[in-house]
Amino acid sequence: MKWWKSKIKQTQKPSIQSDKEQKTPFFQDSKGQITGDFDLDLELVKQEMAHNSDVHFREFNIGRTGIRAAIIFVDGLSDKDLIDKHIMKSLMLNFCEEYKQETPYVKGTISKEFIKNQVLSISEVEEAHHIKELMTKVLTGSTALLIDGSYDVYILGTIKANKRNIEEPVSEALVRGPRVGFTEIISDNTALLRRHGENENLSLIKFQVGKRAKKELVIAYMQEIADPELIEEVKKRVRKIDIDHVPESGYVEQLIEDNYLSPFPQVQSTERPDRVISALMEGRAAILLDGTPFALIAPVTFSMLLQSPEDYYERWIPGTLFRLLRFGAAIVTLFAPALYISFISFHPGLIPSELAISISGTREGVPFPSLIEALLMEVAIEILREAGLRLPKPIGPAMGIVGGLIIGEAAVQAGIVSNIMVIVVAITAISSFAIPSYSAGIPLRILRFVAMFGAALFGLYGVILFFLLLCSHLVKLKSFGVPYASPAVPYRLNDWKDFMVRMPLQMMKRRPKMMHTKDEIRKG
Repeated sequence: MKWWKSKIKQTQKPSIQSDKEQKTPFFQDSKGQITGDFDLDLELVKQEMAHNSDVHFREFNIGRTGIRAAIIFVDGLSDKDLIDKHIMKSLMLNFCEEYKQETPYVKGTISKEFIKNQVLSISEVEEAHHIKELMTKVLTGSTALLIDGSYDVYILGTIKANKRNIEEPVSEALVRGPRVGFTEIISDNTALLRRHGENENLSLIKFQVGKRAKKELVIAYMQEIADPELIEEVKKRVRKIDIDHVPESGYVEQLIEDNYLSPFPQVQSTERPDRVISALMEGRAAILLDGTPFALIAPVTFSMLLQSPEDYYERWIPGTLFRLLRFGAAIVTLFAPALYISFISFHPGLIPSELAISISGTREGVPFPSLIEALLMEVAIEILREAGLRLPKPIGPAMGIVGGLIIGEAAVQAGIVSNIMVIVVAITAISSFAIPSYSAGIPLRILRFVAMFGAALFGLYGVILFFLLLCSHLVKLKSFGVPYASPAVPYRLNDWKDFMVRMPLQMMKRRPKMMHTKDEIRKG
């Protein structure tokens, strides 16, 4: 302590002019605070960060003042050109050249406001008072400027912009619509939302998530539309996130959803800015996380997962037909194998006679019951689907098509499965591809196997029992207080204009009542 106090009392060397100069600093006795002693502060920072090989320390003098300074930055995260031209050059060379007529220092003293406002030619300048703050900013790409005698450290925005170009979303392709998708840079994503139209009501609230590795998270909503209680609930759940690291928005989705035991997603993920803006205009909230192109929309209903932005870009008649087609595809995906098992095993009398004879002929020689037959083919298709996703792009689609054809043909010729079973599985797989959201198709693929076991145990009664249990679960489930089965349950006639049928835009003058928005009128 004596040595430390003696270092503080050294007043012969040049120092920064500060309002704290003539009195003991408030944080002087606190561990980790900036003391104003250049050697001591730099040594403390080095103790915390010098073991990292990519952290660089550069000491220098400010112009001809003799005042010592140092910058700390991370190689690869910080922009060296920006550091050289707008920090080092401004402080070492341009400092004396530009201000030699009216000397900005007297007896080795410089005003920190002068350096911040007239010397540093960089847009983002913050101040930190604690070494932990300094470390957090530096390790994310900013540059710390430490000046002798100053109780504040300048945090300069020098983050290197290593990013990919804005491209069309891979997971949500459209025939008609914007060819723009989110990227991994959160500032680009918020800018994409702003570019959808001049709107001063778009509010963006910043949070930090992750206890050990912090990441930036933004909640977006329309201030004059969204329900304040909904926004407060979203903020509350985001603040409760208690985890070391949040690498992707899927972590956020799982930590803020209402029922983590449900197979259905209660938060919608999307790469499309136009879909996010449309949701915000309905009174919903969006969550964007730095490092991922997938934004989250809350609350969500089951019908939203079967809707596509293209439904609104086309006229209402084709938009309605496409939407009805998707609802039908979802039903086929969920129930086709189960109905096949129940009809074959329990209710062959419900099948037309000629078709029943044909099916019996194709099943001749098949050694397995219908459940095992269906399980073999469904599991094989799921494995092929997963393998096609993990393989390199040039190989994946070809492998999926060829593998499916070879396995199906070989299984039929070997007498393991019947021809009709191959047709049922193919129709089921094709129907699952019609669902616009990949995450929405996953629970249907999982529940398909539950329906198959119900059909194998009780026949058609088991399928009906499974359907009733599924409906009761969907009716009970909520997403941020909004019923998941809305607008079917509870029944709201106005919301049915954008449910299974997409009515003309001229008739959709009101926002969904289930959102309890401030302004119910869409236009005017």
